[in-house]
Amino acid sequence: MKEEFIKLLKETNREGIDNLLDFLEKSDFYKAPASTRFHGSKEGGLLEHSLKVYEILRKKVETAVIPINVPEESIRIIALLHDICKTNFYKVDYRNAKNSLGVWEKVPYYAVDDTIPYGHGEKSVMMISEYIKLTNEEKYAIRWHMGYTEPKELYATIGLAYKKYPLALLTHEADLEATYFFDV
Repeated sequence: MKEEFIKLLKETNREGIDNLLDFLEKSDFYKAPASTRFHGSKEGGLLEHSLKVYEILRKKVETAVIPINVPEESIRIIALLHDICKTNFYKVDYRNAKNSLGVWEKVPYYAVDDTIPYGHGEKSVMMISEYIKLTNEEKYAIRWHMGYTEPKELYATIGLAYKKYPLALLTHEADLEATYFFDV
């Protein structure tokens, strides 16, 4: 999976992509979970989830009810990097739990260790922008990929973003589908 991910991003030929990939190589991105317990809560879950979002988003763009005229490189960047904010975000910790024999033992679990508390989608945009230039559509799609799981005070803003850039709505849908259909 890692080789496929790297190949897909390299093929975008986006200036700075090699530096971004170097950052990911030095980070825990390829081994990180996608969440602590909701989806992809396993080693490599984030990489697996990102590739699945890409697969789904490509299909959604191809079959959208309205024309979505966006280059393939944008679909790759959005889908593969939408959750880059989860890089170096989780740590393994331990808690007590009863095993199958009813005996207490220490078991590992993923805990959040947020050293850059800058939100979720906006943090991904910030991190990516340190290496490559994003189009406005890419920024909006990544920023608003969490959709209506954002605070209700942002619902009107999310709706405006989805009207302006329908690809942002498709990204949210692809993320949900990857999470609930595949990352269980």
